[in-house]
Amino acid sequence: MSTTALDDRRILAIVTNYGVEQDELVVPVKHLRAHGARVSVAAVSADGIRTLVGDRDPGETVRPDLTLDDVDPAAYDLLLVPGGTLNADSLRLEDATTRIVSSFAASGRPVAAICHGPWALVEGGYVRGKTLTSYASLRTDITNAGGTWVDKPVVRDDAAGWPLITSRNPGDLDDFLGEIDAVLDES
Repeated sequence: MSTTALDDRRILAIVTNYGVEQDELVVPVKHLRAHGARVSVAAVSADGIRTLVGDRDPGETVRPDLTLDDVDPAAYDLLLVPGGTLNADSLRLEDATTRIVSSFAASGRPVAAICHGPWALVEGGYVRGKTLTSYASLRTDITNAGGTWVDKPVVRDDAAGWPLITSRNPGDLDDFLGEIDAVLDES
């Protein structure tokens, strides 16, 4: 992983208040903050975020910095969309999620989604023409939405004028974070 200082970088992580996979939120946030990035975690409400481990066991509770409705996407350099089945399934139904993803894609800023996180991009129509990976159960959804699904630890696709970084699961976090560091180093 890169050790480049990210002091001037602002990262936005979007989640619901229940069901996000603990390590897919906590590990990237800690990594990015340790490298100097200012990371904001936005949730549906201001209540604590109850993470899960393996989609079933209780994990850490994380305090959000703001709500999805209060997010100004233009203030951030990269969007992080963690997974967790329950989180991602609910997150994609939030109007604010589509608004936020749309802002990043339209302006050419990177989006990084892991595990079930790409559902937010499928819902908004942002995987068409992209090659990406995810948790294997999303393969049909991605393909039906016009994307190409591959089974790799990390995939970066710069098609359509914006970088999309995707990974399959928490086991791929080192590769995922390495690619996030690389895209932030470039911009």
